[in-house]
Amino acid sequence: MARKKLIAANWKMYKTPQQAQAFARAFRPLISKTRHEIVLCPPFIDLAALGAALRGTKIKLGAQNLFWEPEGAFTGEISAAMLKAAACSYVIIGHSERRQFFGETDDSVNRKLRAALQAGLAAIVCVGEQLAEREAGKTEAILQRQCEVGLRSVPADHARRIAIAYEPVWAIGTGRTATPEIAAAAHLHIRDQMTRIFGGEAAARMRIIYGGSVKPENAAALMAEEEIDGALVGGASLDPKSFAAIVNH
Repeated sequence: MARKKLIAANWKMYKTPQQAQAFARAFRPLISKTRHEIVLCPPFIDLAALGAALRGTKIKLGAQNLFWEPEGAFTGEISAAMLKAAACSYVIIGHSERRQFFGETDDSVNRKLRAALQAGLAAIVCVGEQLAEREAGKTEAILQRQCEVGLRSVPADHARRIAIAYEPVWAIGTGRTATPEIAAAAHLHIRDQMTRIFGGEAAARMRIIYGGSVKPENAAALMAEEEIDGALVGGASLDPKSFAAIVNH
């Protein structure tokens, strides 16, 4: 089944609102002919400025995180409704850095996912193994657990608004990249999990994208794999020309 490629930029903790607007001005003309779905996920402080700069384009706005409660005494958190009000259509959930530095678990990923979907957001749910887990032969077991728990109690008719991002933790920010064959094998295993959870038809429509040191130099080889439906791009998405080269691979 043909699936439209999804290319998402995760800017992490980079760029002021002014820098975000400058990026948009430089980036928009570089990808005017793309047929892929493009999402930019800046820090929260940039959402209003970047949303205004993207108005009238097909480029979508996303956030890097959210909290599962609709409102309340949760200092420093952002709700799904707030993201919708800021013109977001996507949100990243469970990124490896959130798991590593801020205590995210498969259970919290699940709660955030259900809150996002209930609010009408599309979600990019991140899964992936650490180097020690891969070397111990636990990759498939880790991915199965993350999928089963992270997508627990999500109705099958919501699957179309979920993309899974496979990000081998050992390849994030390290300059190391899983070979296209390694990435494709992991994606195939993840799709098998989606089939178990949502059924074959819904799973066949879901996009499974790769995240882990994606650069202009390796994007074409990764995207050529049938099971790789796009990319979640970190450092290489901070420069408009670099990110455009990935989009236009």
